[in-house]
Amino acid sequence: MQIGIDPQQLGLEFGSGTVIGGVIGFAAKKVAKLIAVIVGLELALFKFLESHGIMTVDWDKLSAGLLKTGEVAGSGAPPSWITTLLSMVSVSAGFVGGFMLGFQKG
Repeated sequence: MQIGIDPQQLGLEFGSGTVIGGVIGFAAKKVAKLIAVIVGLELALFKFLESHGIMTVDWDKLSAGLLKTGEVAGSGAPPSWITTLLSMVSVSAGFVGGFMLGFQKG
């Protein structure tokens, strides 16, 4: 009994997944850094405007969204996109490896 697996096709899928994952990981880290700077500047601006009496910030409501996000993340059930990603093993394995490498180098 022969299994219809083409090693060349698997290698091509794995390699292309690695390259795409590396590029996306590199870009994701750069975008994450930019977003972190923007959010930090925005919070500093809010604090500055609040200290001068120009605006009032409800810091409890602002942090409540973070607490709700933490509760959802700690629920233990994986999101459906993880299940879908794991079903494509040959591409996703290369993609994850490339993403981690690109994210680390970014």
